Amino acid sequence: MTFTIRSLTAAAALCLTTGLAFAANPMVGGAAMDDSKTIVQNAANSADHTTLVAAVQAAGLVDTLNGAGPFTVFAPTNEAFAKLPAGTVDTLLKPENKEMLTKILTCHVVSGDVMSDALAAAIQKDGGAYKFKTVGGCEFTAEVRDGKVGIEDGKGNFAAVTIADVKQSNGVIHVIDTVLLPAN
Repeated sequence: MTFTIRSLTAAAALCLTTGLAFAANPMVGGAAMDDSKTIVQNAANSADHTTLVAAVQAAGLVDTLNGAGPFTVFAPTNEAFAKLPAGTVDTLLKPENKEMLTKILTCHVVSGDVMSDALAAAIQKDGGAYKFKTVGGCEFTAEVRDGKVGIEDGKGNFAAVTIADVKQSNGVIHVIDTVLLPAN
């Protein structure tokens, strides 16, 4: 299944014409998420995403993720980064490791607005495991484990979505509990 803006726009139009309204954005990291702000602007307000914001800055991706998009970002929390081996984050934030950091971060981004209902439908349609490619060229698998929708990365780690469908002016964020890593 390919996610397209047209299919998501059609679903939104159907909801609006039938009188259904979209729910307000959930709070993330103790902050309200304003759907008129960009991915970076909202992430900067989340107390749970300070490491991610620092990494995006170190990788030089702020302008990209403030751009028009749309982007879907699987946004790991500070706790997700803390699960990495000791010293990993500090090493990745060094200027000489910018290429590796950029690869890891862009493997958290998918082109387009991929809402949770579309992701769940893709998982179901593909027999319980939906393979997709990220902007960074990683191939990951979306699936349901223990009742939680999540992503299996290139190393076999499973990142559960803890907060879904956080709408942004240039896409959507899904908060995850594990940093996604490329296969190599």
